[in-house]
Amino acid sequence: MIAKGLSRQILVAMAFVTVAAGLLVFFGTYLAFTILFYFSPWSDDTENWLTGFDFIILAILIFIALIVAAVAAIRLARRILEPLESLATSARRIKDGDLSARAVPGDHSLGETALLVQDFNAMAQRLQDMAADMTLWNATIAHELRTPLTILKGRLQGMIDGVFEPDEASLHALVLQVDSLARLVEDLRTVTLADSGHLDLHLQPVRLKEEILRLAGVLDQELKQDGFDLRLDLDDVVVRVDAMRIRQALLALITNARRYAIRGVIDITLRVADDQVILRIADEGPGLDADIASAAFEPFRRGKRSGAMEKGGNGLGLSVVRAIVEAHGGKVRYAPSPAGGAMFEIAFGKPVP
Repeated sequence: MIAKGLSRQILVAMAFVTVAAGLLVFFGTYLAFTILFYFSPWSDDTENWLTGFDFIILAILIFIALIVAAVAAIRLARRILEPLESLATSARRIKDGDLSARAVPGDHSLGETALLVQDFNAMAQRLQDMAADMTLWNATIAHELRTPLTILKGRLQGMIDGVFEPDEASLHALVLQVDSLARLVEDLRTVTLADSGHLDLHLQPVRLKEEILRLAGVLDQELKQDGFDLRLDLDDVVVRVDAMRIRQALLALITNARRYAIRGVIDITLRVADDQVILRIADEGPGLDADIASAAFEPFRRGKRSGAMEKGGNGLGLSVVRAIVEAHGGKVRYAPSPAGGAMFEIAFGKPVP
């Protein structure tokens, strides 16, 4: 449809331009010589200057020009329409669900068309990546939900059948599974809201040192039981943030170190550098594997060593950190710590005077 319609239009336009140009040149030349002969006659007999033979020559020349113009128009139409037809075909395939469809740019000398095809292919690749991520996301969520639900169902069914006694220990284990489900749902909600730009923040000036000290006081005893010591080095700075969300991000980073780091010291430092508030959380090892470091903040990404460490994570902790920090307009990055472990650095905006 595109090829037939546009090709016909190009051919008709080229033919019209050729005929118009031929007639303009011929009669323009005749008019010019007529004016020239009027002011400077070469001969007294000028009435028969434009003869029938001249019109025959004109018709032959216009016919030849039309053939040349038709060939040029067909070649030009083919060069223009080849990438456009490929673009239309690929768009129809994508509409029908084939996200692997790509357009062929054809002649790269047509810069605008080649750029259009390049942008279309980039868009198609992004759609394909998003669809693959969504499929993986759904499968992983189903897997993460299935484990605690299976345990809950098995335990409850065992209590109904009399296999397990509904004592305090059994009920406490069931509550832990419910808590795990609640954390997973809340983490999913946080990441989803942040990605869609709808994560609500209650921003106000917050003295970060006090918030970190308060959270450290709550976690200190529990961390000591697991073999960890918190070492704090905090400047007294005020920054405009959502205190609850910052505590959530900090808790996720400390929990990440508690699950995967070797027993030792967890350093938390707070500094002002280059007119930015920098918060760092570092452990003593082993750090992130090379296969996961570049994608550490993507949902459900785990390193090869995760299976050997403490269980209980859902693969969303660092994604939640990234979502919260970016919602504040900040940045978070991973780097090896001086002690050979993992260091996560959060950069906020300017401190509040």
